[in-house]
Amino acid sequence: MKFGVIVFPGSNCDRDVAYVTRDILQQPTRMVWHQDTDISDLDVIIIPGGFSYGDYLRCGAIAKFSPVMQQVIAHSISGKLVLGICNGFQVLTEAGLLPGALTRNRDLHFICDRVPLKVEKNSLVWTQQYSKGEIITLPIAHGEGRFYASEDTLKAIEDNDQVVFRYENDNPNGSLNNIAGICNSTGNVVGMMPHPERASDTMLGNTDGLKMFAGLLEKVAAMV
Repeated sequence: MKFGVIVFPGSNCDRDVAYVTRDILQQPTRMVWHQDTDISDLDVIIIPGGFSYGDYLRCGAIAKFSPVMQQVIAHSISGKLVLGICNGFQVLTEAGLLPGALTRNRDLHFICDRVPLKVEKNSLVWTQQYSKGEIITLPIAHGEGRFYASEDTLKAIEDNDQVVFRYENDNPNGSLNNIAGICNSTGNVVGMMPHPERASDTMLGNTDGLKMFAGLLEKVAAMV
């Protein structure tokens, strides 16, 4: 399985993701510059955290117009896998690949912390190694992580079982319905504010995030 990690001007978690896929999991990984227009060789696209294009205008608002995002959209439409982490989640909502929007945190402060999450959906290739209802701990680092959607859109997300993770106990940013991560209706596109790549190495004292990537590889291996 070959991973592609999108690199925008301002991305700062791209190498963290690549370290997990390439060095820990030993999978071919290509860093994809935002101006690239050919990602046909890639199986999985990951849009990492950071501040794409300096987060001018709105987080992810400029990134959605980059040449590579047209290819990511086509990649997702074909049924291939896409994961957006933090700023990547913001980019996916701006590009229309996921519903809703990410807005300023409730208290208007940047938050850097570790938070407990409840796994709401473990039927995805990304989450199959978790148990439904399992509580895991992942880092967050964002100023615009409050998930927002209209009443109708929020109801559709809930009714269609598109919530992947919720903040447990304490909602750090005011996200509606405690939503920390969602997927599209077909489940091949996932966006989340917490950082699984920052909880995937034993040296960091937490490997709760590694199951996301390992679960994907397990699923692929079972299909071979």
